[in-house]
Amino acid sequence: MGEESDPRWEGRAVVELADTTAEVAWTVLEDFCSIHKWISLDTCYQLEGILGKPGLIRYCASTIVDDVEKTSTVKWAKEKLLAIDPVQRCLTYEVVENNMGFKSYVATFKVLSMKGDGCKIEWEFVCDPVQGWSLQDLESYVESSLQLMKKNIELAYKAP
Repeated sequence: MGEESDPRWEGRAVVELADTTAEVAWTVLEDFCSIHKWISLDTCYQLEGILGKPGLIRYCASTIVDDVEKTSTVKWAKEKLLAIDPVQRCLTYEVVENNMGFKSYVATFKVLSMKGDGCKIEWEFVCDPVQGWSLQDLESYVESSLQLMKKNIELAYKAP
């Protein structure tokens, strides 16, 4: 009964890319099955559906190594694209299956223009409490992943 009364978790992280246009950043995010190129994932690929269309399902996975126990575990999730809007530069997806403790997780990415040539990327999520995680752990993961995405986008699209 305690689980049902737990409030849903909500979080939001934002990064600013001073020298990357919103159009460029959006090309990274709209390629839903290539997120592993930008954050710490070993793999991400299309399982079903049509690229760029709601209903697309991707598989994302990473191997987690426990140096103390000398073991490794593959952590994975199947994520379904719920909505994508290239004009507003936003997409929403949900975790539909996983082995990481998520019961319900929905996230939205938005790319917003800033004055000049820069942009912001926002990552918002709403989920049920995640087994084995604290809200602070999840917020830290989202923030660090978004910071890594920023760094990798800036490196990939750095002006000569």
